[in-house]
Amino acid sequence: MPDGRSENGGAVSAPPVGAGRGFADAEGRSRIESLGERVLGSLLDRAHLMPPRLVGPLVAQEIISVGGADVSIWLQDYDQRSLQPLTGPGLVGDPAPIEGSWPGRAFISDTRVEQELPDGSRRLYLPMLDGSARIGVLAFTLSAVDDNDRRLAQRLAGLTADLLVTKADYTSTFDRVRTAEPMSLSAHLQWQTLPPLIMTTPDVALAGILEPAYDVGGDSFDYALDEHVLHWAVFDAMGHGLEAATMATIVVATYRHGRRSGASLPDLYVHLDDVLSSTYPGRFTTAQVGQLDTETGVLSWVNAGHPAALRIRPTGEVTELGGPISRPLGLADAAPRVQTAQLAPGDRVLFFTDGVVEERLADGHQFGEARLREFVERTSREDVSVSETVRQLSHALMDARGGRTSDDASLVLVEWRGPPRDDELARGIIGGLPAGNIDR
Repeated sequence: MPDGRSENGGAVSAPPVGAGRGFADAEGRSRIESLGERVLGSLLDRAHLMPPRLVGPLVAQEIISVGGADVSIWLQDYDQRSLQPLTGPGLVGDPAPIEGSWPGRAFISDTRVEQELPDGSRRLYLPMLDGSARIGVLAFTLSAVDDNDRRLAQRLAGLTADLLVTKADYTSTFDRVRTAEPMSLSAHLQWQTLPPLIMTTPDVALAGILEPAYDVGGDSFDYALDEHVLHWAVFDAMGHGLEAATMATIVVATYRHGRRSGASLPDLYVHLDDVLSSTYPGRFTTAQVGQLDTETGVLSWVNAGHPAALRIRPTGEVTELGGPISRPLGLADAAPRVQTAQLAPGDRVLFFTDGVVEERLADGHQFGEARLREFVERTSREDVSVSETVRQLSHALMDARGGRTSDDASLVLVEWRGPPRDDELARGIIGGLPAGNIDR
């Protein structure tokens, strides 16, 4: 149609200025670079070869170039009690407690927090989330803020989190920042084998924590979400210190080997038992190993010597998932006993090691499962996220025990949110965007 007319004789509209010729969308948006695209793109382009020590200053430089000031980047410490600042050119900030501070509010809520300053400017505190895993908090000050600024700020926080996680694979810089007190070799070994502490999707969420964070020995956990099945396991290797940590490392590796090979729960149990009995004769590991079908809500598990898990209803009601207990791994003499339970949408299940309830208090009495239930009910009534529930519960239990940790204590909380939608890629799916996200 060289004359610029359509087949029916009407004039053909010219495409919007800057509209895509290759990349294009239904709204005919311009391909001309916006301020947001420029700053995000510049960060991506420059970060590829940037040494880890300059990632924080790079983020600060780009934010300052588009009107930001007083840029701070905090990383959570291993104990999840404080936020530790990155340092370098363009960065400001001091260590901050997670409880009771402005950056702590953003960290706890997983949402943006705004502080109005005396001169009328606003300081934005933005949780840095890698997927759903909490990395820390990004903060900076703008002279004025509208929804476009908030949208760009949130994306800057997300990109900063991704850059930090990527660079962390080949540096100790960020680990040193996160380490707020000396860490034992056994704890270091355990932290190297752990998956991300938090995993959240629209259908299922999981969070775990180890105590004492800087001196844990034989406790560990692992999980994986494959298709519509969440696999999870909690382990407590016999003994203390480095010997227990070494055994736990072998156990986790064996579990992952069997899980990735597609082994069923009974086969996983046998595989773990065979490896432990041949590698550590006479020693054992207690465990809970299970699966959750995210389409049906059916939970299946083998309890190999742990306290019974607790099911927490959305109402806050707590009940025990009791049943037969199989022998610990390494001492098995019979087939495992697989148990099942039907969860309802919103149900949570708490798995924990005996160190949570068997610790002796100052008066000589055990902390006890009844006291654990009280704390679980109290925390659940506050209607907070899975990740924050585990963090608060762990610290409440530690404080109630007077900081006593003669044994490791581990918590893993799983929440089934309901079956997946038919179209899991649909835009705007509930739970598919970070909390506090501002839509396009």
